[in-house]
Amino acid sequence: MAKASNYYYDQLNKEQQRAYYAMKEGLLNLKESFAVPMLSRKELSDIFFLIRMDCPEIFYSVTFTYKYYPDSTAVEMAPQYLFPKNKIKEHRQAMEARVRKLALQAKELDEKGKELFIHDFIVKNVKYDKLKKEYSHEIIGALGNGVAVCEGMAKAVKILCDELNIWCIIALSEANPDKGIKYRHAWNVIRIGGQYYHLDATFDNTLSKDDTVRYDYVNLSDKQIFRDHEPVIWNVPACGDNDGFYYKEKKLSWTTVEEVQNRTKQAVKKGKVLLFHWRGGYLTKEVLKELLEIFDTEARVKGKRAFASVNWPQAVLRVRFEEGVGEELLEMEEANEGEKE
Repeated sequence: MAKASNYYYDQLNKEQQRAYYAMKEGLLNLKESFAVPMLSRKELSDIFFLIRMDCPEIFYSVTFTYKYYPDSTAVEMAPQYLFPKNKIKEHRQAMEARVRKLALQAKELDEKGKELFIHDFIVKNVKYDKLKKEYSHEIIGALGNGVAVCEGMAKAVKILCDELNIWCIIALSEANPDKGIKYRHAWNVIRIGGQYYHLDATFDNTLSKDDTVRYDYVNLSDKQIFRDHEPVIWNVPACGDNDGFYYKEKKLSWTTVEEVQNRTKQAVKKGKVLLFHWRGGYLTKEVLKELLEIFDTEARVKGKRAFASVNWPQAVLRVRFEEGVGEELLEMEEANEGEKE
């Protein structure tokens, strides 16, 4: 069985697991309140959050209150629901139907095909919600309203993976005010071909524009993802494989300036966008300058201009060539739009 629905449950101790189970049952049954083993406020909050990471179908409650008596061994927990109960039931049915209908389109694909179907759906159909509405943290934002923040996108990826029987969990990192990162960030760890990889649909969503779908964050190793992601709050499986990275698999990961030059000539001639990963050592300012000169030279041969954008941490470059003469333009991309100040 590929599903990883109990991943975070399995990380808890016995008492925490009892609390997890009580909360999950209460939330699934839409109870006004229910008894949960006496734990600290932080433990209860963490478990409440972990349940919703394991089970994105619980999208209708994002906070809770509780009360207890001094001599009691339990607390009385009261979840706060986003909608009236009759509406929750309607939304639940709609979400279940939506997930089934989407998954049906990919059921004949192989494992990687399913993964890319899910990734592309998020990139093409979900808009990043800068207003950060409550439902944008849940699947109802991503799959129902077409708007979400990172948590909502990661949950949508997970529930679609669950439906298509692909092992997938949600990873979460802490905010880092010193770097200007105001919010926690969520993405996925997925198992493809028996290997674990990081998959960040949100970062690719915010990079993709002009009908170009980006795959900068499809099947990254730990070494790659943590170039621009903070450490995870809760442990996830180690992702040590570098060979499943999308651009490497698609032979769009180049190691020599000669190959870049040949591909640039082809792109200019065909009027296509050039999108590739640089794997010829570190992408230093000197290397970048050399690559920009190639884009500029080959563009000018055809009376065009080169417009390059760079995802520096992941060494991915996108270059478009347009008619006219003039200076080559360079843009430094920020993949984590909305996560920073």
